[in-house]
Amino acid sequence: MSILHSILTHRASLAVFSAVSLCVAGASAQLNTGVPPELKGVDIIEHLDAKLPLDIVFTNEAGQPVRLGEYFKRERPVVLQIGYMKCPMLCGLVLNGAVDAFTELDWSIGNEYEVICISIDPSETADLARAKKEGYVAVYGRPGAAQGFHLLTGNAGASKAVADAVGFEYRRQEDGEFAHAAAIFVITPDGRIGRYIYGTKFDPAHLRMALLEASQGKIGTTLDRFILWCHMYDPNAGSYVVAAMRVMQIAGVVTLAVVGGGLLYFWRRERHQHHARHGSMTLGASHSRASI
Repeated sequence: MSILHSILTHRASLAVFSAVSLCVAGASAQLNTGVPPELKGVDIIEHLDAKLPLDIVFTNEAGQPVRLGEYFKRERPVVLQIGYMKCPMLCGLVLNGAVDAFTELDWSIGNEYEVICISIDPSETADLARAKKEGYVAVYGRPGAAQGFHLLTGNAGASKAVADAVGFEYRRQEDGEFAHAAAIFVITPDGRIGRYIYGTKFDPAHLRMALLEASQGKIGTTLDRFILWCHMYDPNAGSYVVAAMRVMQIAGVVTLAVVGGGLLYFWRRERHQHHARHGSMTLGASHSRASI
């Protein structure tokens, strides 16, 4: 799992894999393969807008069977994390980083959005899930979070079906641990994949934009929606960037408004002056006739 700590972004480059190979073996023959054997089949292939298998049944922290779709009936976006609770390093880093970002948001788990963590290890139990959940809810520290924070276990087929849907490729190693990449997934309220956010540290502003986008404006303020409209997601940067065209549109509208307002001001001023001059002339003519 220490090797996996280096895989913090989508589709780790061959350069990274080659560096790992150097550390592991140092043989030129292994360098030619590019990918160490223990990392083959480990990747994230984005399936944006694909639908999750919401009919899949898992076991919740109370030991009760539950359909995945039950967590998508509240018309809230969902942050999905896939890993396993006994993971010695990477999964804890991902989930800790996510909780850190959650605490920076003014939106709350269980109110504006849900969090679902799915274990890929079929040997993990509801008791373990309950203990892990209690710890994270305590760290998060906001009332009502327990109703929106869900740790699910189940058979290998159930977790594999969800992992396949989001393109989360992993494999079990000889020592029993799982090799996998680091990411969280933002899911729309109807169960479609909205965004992939990679790494173990997550920018709260980026996460907020992804949740707002996934909710289709159902959460957040008018200002939030305006800010989202001014941004677009850049897959190369892996974050939201200012949309130059939209900023230019806003600048154009503001310019037209200023010019139009200025023209209207001068037109009204001229009209007022014209009426004033016409009134003075009329009053003068009336006085002349009165004198005659």
